[in-house]
Amino acid sequence: MKVPLVDLLRQYKRLQNEIDSAIKAVLEKSAFILGENVAKFEEEAAAYCGTKYAVGVANGTDALELAIKAMGICEGNEVVTTPFTFIATTEAICLNGAKPVFVDIEPETFNIDATRIEKVITSRTKAIIPVHLFGQACDMDAVMDIAKRRNVRVIEDCAQAIGAEFKSKRVGGFGDFGCFSFFPSKNLGCFGDGGMVTTNDKALADRIRMLRVHGQADRYRHEIEGRNSRLDELQAAILRVKLRYLDGWNDSRRKNACLYNKLFENLSRTGKLTIPVEKKDLKHVYNIYSIRATGKVLSEAKGRDKLRESLTAKGIATAVYYPIPLHLQAVYNSLGWNRGDFPESERACEEVLALPVFPELGEDEIKYAAECISEFLGGKN
Repeated sequence: MKVPLVDLLRQYKRLQNEIDSAIKAVLEKSAFILGENVAKFEEEAAAYCGTKYAVGVANGTDALELAIKAMGICEGNEVVTTPFTFIATTEAICLNGAKPVFVDIEPETFNIDATRIEKVITSRTKAIIPVHLFGQACDMDAVMDIAKRRNVRVIEDCAQAIGAEFKSKRVGGFGDFGCFSFFPSKNLGCFGDGGMVTTNDKALADRIRMLRVHGQADRYRHEIEGRNSRLDELQAAILRVKLRYLDGWNDSRRKNACLYNKLFENLSRTGKLTIPVEKKDLKHVYNIYSIRATGKVLSEAKGRDKLRESLTAKGIATAVYYPIPLHLQAVYNSLGWNRGDFPESERACEEVLALPVFPELGEDEIKYAAECISEFLGGKN
C-alpha cells in the first residue's frame, strides 16, 4: 500500500466543481489584483479567527516580516522566539535588521517554553514571537502576561495552526498580530503561495495594507517604504471556497490523530514510542502529527532515520520537521550559539517523525502505517 504524506489531489477532486467555478468567475471578470475576492476573504477570515481585521499578503513569510516592520522593529532590537521552527520565523526578524533571541521548547508540545521567556528579555527586546507549532497553541496566558508586564509586543506565528484554540479562543487574536500561511499543505492551503495578517488594531491593519502595496496611502502617493506583497485574487477565490470546509477538515485531522493514538497506545505505555500530547484547554488541529523516537530501538544511533527508511520501503511517506534547530544552522553561526544551548530543541530534532494525517487519509492507511511502525519496534498495537 502507498500512503502519501499529503494528497492535495484528493481534496481538489472533492471540491472540483466549486473551485473550478470560483476560478472561472475570476477569469471572466479579469480583475486579478486586490479585487472583491481578496476583500471578502479578508472579512470572512477575520470573522473565522475572531479578529477585527485580516489583511491578505503574498505568503506567510511576508506576513511575519511585514508585521515586524509595521511595529518599527529594526537594527539594534531583539525578538524572542524558538529555535525549533521553520526558518521563516527568524528570517523575518533578521531581514528587518533585528536579532533573534532563542528560548528552548516544552518537550511535550514542541512549543516555546513560556517559563523561560522572561529570563532573556532585555531593554533591547521589542517583541515575542510564539510559534503555534504543528497545530497546537502556545501558552498564551503566560506569553501575554509577560508581554504586558515587560511592555513588549506579541506577534503570533500561526502558519501551522489556523483554527487551533487556546481556552476556546482561536489563535491569531491574542497578540498584536497573527501571521498565517496558506502554503498548499497547510490546513487551509491555496494553489500556490498566500498569507494573512490578523489584528484588532485598525492603525496596525492600515499599516500592513500600505506596506503590502509599496507603502502607498493612495495610488502613487508613498508614505513609507513597503513592497509588493499582495494576496492574489485567484488564490483568494480558492481560499474562500476552502474556508467553508476548514472546521470539518480540522475535525478529520483530529480524528485521524486520535486513531493513531489509539493504535499506538501500547507502544506509548511501554515507552517504545512517544505520541503527541494535547494540553488541557487547547484544541490541536494537527497540521503535523509527529511521533517521537524515544524507545530503546529508536534511541540507538540513527534509530529514527532507520524507522523512516523502513516505512519508505513499505510505501509510507514521512517527514522530519525539523532536522536541525535554528541556532545550529550555518546561516546563524554569527549569533554565537553552540550545541547544548537548547537541549530540548536539539533532542526533538533527533527524534521527531511526521506521519500522514491529512483529512482525506483513509482509516486503512492509518492502520497500515501503525502496523508497520509496530513491526519495526517489535511490539503489538
